[in-house]
Amino acid sequence: MTSVVQFFLLLLLLPGIAQFSLAQNASDSSSDALYWLNKVAAAPRLHNYQGTFVYYADGNIETSRIVHIVDAQREREKIEVLDGLTRVVIRDNDEVKCYFPDSKTVVTERRWFRKFFPDILPQLFENINNSYFVKKDKQERIAGNDSQVIFLEPRDSLRYGHRIWVDINTGLALKVAIVDTNRKVEQFAFAELKIGEDVGAELLNSKYPEMAVEWHNHNLTTSVLKKRELEWQIKKLPAGFKIVIEMKRNLAGKSVRVDHIALTDGIANVSVFIQLMSDSKSPHASGFLSNRGATNIYVRTIDDHMVTTVGEVPLETVKLIGDAVFKQQKSGG
Repeated sequence: MTSVVQFFLLLLLLPGIAQFSLAQNASDSSSDALYWLNKVAAAPRLHNYQGTFVYYADGNIETSRIVHIVDAQREREKIEVLDGLTRVVIRDNDEVKCYFPDSKTVVTERRWFRKFFPDILPQLFENINNSYFVKKDKQERIAGNDSQVIFLEPRDSLRYGHRIWVDINTGLALKVAIVDTNRKVEQFAFAELKIGEDVGAELLNSKYPEMAVEWHNHNLTTSVLKKRELEWQIKKLPAGFKIVIEMKRNLAGKSVRVDHIALTDGIANVSVFIQLMSDSKSPHASGFLSNRGATNIYVRTIDDHMVTTVGEVPLETVKLIGDAVFKQQKSGG
């Protein structure tokens, strides 16, 4: 697996913009349910919290500790994975540093999408009602807190359903389950949680920034391009998806950059990476498919390039997107 895909999976599994806007036409969705989604999107910018959450997928369970503090200027967060190899993520606004003490490596990158549980929804997206029915369900108690359950039911087979347990007092997501035709694909849930201004800033402190001075440091830089400026494009997007950004990004430890196209349906994110086969260390042949939890990967080759499509959508969807990638003809012959 390429290093860029490994990093994408790390950010996704460890567990954007000013005002949150849902579909104007919500005739098929509950207006009350849409109100609760607004609260979920806004809550991480309004509340301090600390706690322990559990991630479950493919029969595996992983526990993480999180501290989150926000004020008028900054949003800061520390997530420490407590199982297996030590992994610590420290975020200051959109700058993310991932520390791997066992390999003495730190990776720095800007966060383009808000996908760190419980910060699971963007603050601005449109037409959610075109892709999902948003419904209000029952109330349940999670980690000692009363919650309202909201269900995002997909309108087609191109995306998963999402069930969100929303803290009634603050709007914070207490539990999230991604489901595929009633089968639970993956789940995040707080086992213990404290919400309030009394979360101490000292809890954000970590020994790793000082230690990492002599580690392998990788700064994953990005150049944002204009629409359709990339040599590679996608012919036809699946219904409900749109391209939100086109970039060139460097791989960890390498000067060569890959093309990166990011798209979303407002809930699910998909990334397409294109790089020369000679620059890739991946042993995977064209047609390779893989998954972990809700994240699926599809690899194909075209014109001596490897196209890797990664997303929290069904395999059918990543394959549709990956197979639609093509190389633009250069203008002027």
